[in-house]
Amino acid sequence: VCSPLFTLGCLARPSQKSEGIIPAADSDNVLVEMASEYLKLAVFLSAFCAVSGEGCSLQLHPSRVVVGFGDSVSVRCVASRPVRVLGWEAAIGSAHTQRDLTVRWGVDSLKDWIEEPICYGVFFTAPRQCEEKLNLVLYKIPDSVSISAVNHTGPMKEGKQYQLQCEVQNIAPVQYLTLRWYRGQTEVYNHTFSDLTPDTPVQVSSTLLITPTSAEDGAQYSCVAELELGPEGPQPPPQVKAEPLSILVHYPPFSSLIDETLEGSKARNSLSKSSPKVYSVGVLQWGLRTERHQWCDVTEREPEPHAPVQGF
Repeated sequence: VCSPLFTLGCLARPSQKSEGIIPAADSDNVLVEMASEYLKLAVFLSAFCAVSGEGCSLQLHPSRVVVGFGDSVSVRCVASRPVRVLGWEAAIGSAHTQRDLTVRWGVDSLKDWIEEPICYGVFFTAPRQCEEKLNLVLYKIPDSVSISAVNHTGPMKEGKQYQLQCEVQNIAPVQYLTLRWYRGQTEVYNHTFSDLTPDTPVQVSSTLLITPTSAEDGAQYSCVAELELGPEGPQPPPQVKAEPLSILVHYPPFSSLIDETLEGSKARNSLSKSSPKVYSVGVLQWGLRTERHQWCDVTEREPEPHAPVQGF
């Protein structure tokens, strides 16, 4: 690849006759002269082109660096043939040297999202100029990761759909982010952001739809923000985890019918989930559950065999 160091704004044109028309007899000569001038110009500009890639005489060590926000960074640029000038073009830490075959670019504490630095060399022989761009990734772990239920508070009802949201504050670069959703220790979903391009810190979120069942009563949901920065990045990938969100699920607690008579105007019973029962009464008022037990208030009423039980 060759990119000229400058572009020519206009080219001199052969003078025309006073009447503004070139005679047909002269037109062939004019075209030959113009082609010759263009060829000379192309040869002249080739000496001032910058090449990169395989044809370049520069090597970066390392060629890709992954730097944490506020950390130091140092990269060497090495020329493989005699050079007039060797240097770095960068918003921070620019440097150059004459005739030395190595020049270093470095920053003690990198906190700015800058354009990728470029090492350039001006040589004695063609190609006269060569450049290599550093693949620089500056990353920042999020300030916070949190999880919440959208437009809902309190217990959830079995069979109803709910939306959970995970919010990530000030993370960069977002295209390397993977948000992982967990129920307990099991990963249930992950969300990547590779289609986003900002390098600077941003706020992003991910949603998870759930339809809880009775088996999920007391389950904990959490999300983890993970920056997968490649082999040059930290291993294992840095993670920030949200505080788990515990959900309570209300559901009809009975699955079979038994005959049992309750005495007294008001009875309070503790029903274990492991052995559900149905009482032969007509009215049940359910309350909150604690410590994996369910409590119900039973209003006095004449027993009815296998009366249906109403929960919620």
